[in-house]
Amino acid sequence: MHHTPDPTRPGSPSHPDETSPLRPGTRPATVLASLVPWPDDGTRPDAPVAVDATDRLLLAEAAPLVADAGPRGVVVIGDRFGALTLGALALGADEVRAHHDTIDAEAAMLHNASRAQDALGTTDVRGRIATSDDLGSTLLDGARLVLLQLPKGLAELTEIAEAVARHAADDVTVLAGGRIKHMTRAMNDVLGDRFAEVHATLARSKSRALVASRPRPEARTAPPLYPVRERLTDPELLAAATPTHDGGTPAEHVDVVAHGGTFAGAGLDHGTRFLLSTAGRWPAASRVQEAVDLGCGTGLLTVVLARRYPDAGVVGTDRSAAAVASTLATLAANGAAATVTRSDAGADLPDASADLVLLNPPFHDRAAVSTDAAHRMFAAAGRILRPGGELWCVFNTKLRYRGSLNRAVGPTEHAAQDPRFTVTRSRKL
Repeated sequence: MHHTPDPTRPGSPSHPDETSPLRPGTRPATVLASLVPWPDDGTRPDAPVAVDATDRLLLAEAAPLVADAGPRGVVVIGDRFGALTLGALALGADEVRAHHDTIDAEAAMLHNASRAQDALGTTDVRGRIATSDDLGSTLLDGARLVLLQLPKGLAELTEIAEAVARHAADDVTVLAGGRIKHMTRAMNDVLGDRFAEVHATLARSKSRALVASRPRPEARTAPPLYPVRERLTDPELLAAATPTHDGGTPAEHVDVVAHGGTFAGAGLDHGTRFLLSTAGRWPAASRVQEAVDLGCGTGLLTVVLARRYPDAGVVGTDRSAAAVASTLATLAANGAAATVTRSDAGADLPDASADLVLLNPPFHDRAAVSTDAAHRMFAAAGRILRPGGELWCVFNTKLRYRGSLNRAVGPTEHAAQDPRFTVTRSRKL
């Protein structure tokens, strides 16, 4: 048995004070002051903040460790707007390797890297940042200091902890921070299963960090828990995945592969199930030359489109690196073919290129409950659909998206509704 203390109880903390390198007038403080919550400029009342209390706490804890990390020894995971990445450079790191699950968080960090050039005293800030969309050896080999904004999901944290324990240096220190209200004892347990030493710092502005070190030998060699693979036989899924012409052979099962950071994991969420139940009313195969799964997640809808419309070009797209990797693996597991891209709200898809778009928009935008992502995706669907093309969308009924869909795409009708969800059909004029 190993002991992992409760994150609400401090272990052996350090405490930022008047000697902190983040105090006003220091280079790190000047760098942090230059950041904005891109694409917002920070002036909107409900805009997120570019640097939060967790960023500041992690950088204060990291300050005495950065110099000893050596070249390429600092890795940042889950940075939101670049505070951790650029803060680490300001603390003296020669180079930072960074992983952002969402492509918009990566873009925000690169935008702020340009803004921070003067504060950092160099015009080559971007040249000192190596980004990776994979939680593997390229990102983590030899890492001695890992700064992590704790994800909300334990599955995502587990996959990250597995990767760090497997690839990082033997003397790596992991500083994993979050808001206390979002932290649980289970997070300690996830780290404690893979690191011999885990303790919590003192709280600062309602944030706290978990400090993990000494990867366990068994964690170095144990088979990874993620991605996970499951075989699904839900009737709605199988019916929707059956070709619609020439008496297509019904699917017997659909396999799903899910990385830790993907929505719904290796299962079929209620909203997607409800959308699939309307497949009999989707456009006929003769009308679909190009189909898009917008926000593809684990790729179940991408597989459905590829099987239902075998003669069509199918694209699955998502802003999440975990989702793209999951979709590629799910397609391979089912012997299905499609193009998979990583972009924010299908920004890389051509105008007027699709006849059918399927969409189950997220209810969260970054860490906050927000409908911003959904509205960006509605606009994207309106842009990429050809005249006469259709968007089939499922959403929580209380969100009342029909008016927004009318404006962004075209005439919208309720196709189905149950106590929780609504499915709409929007037609591009």
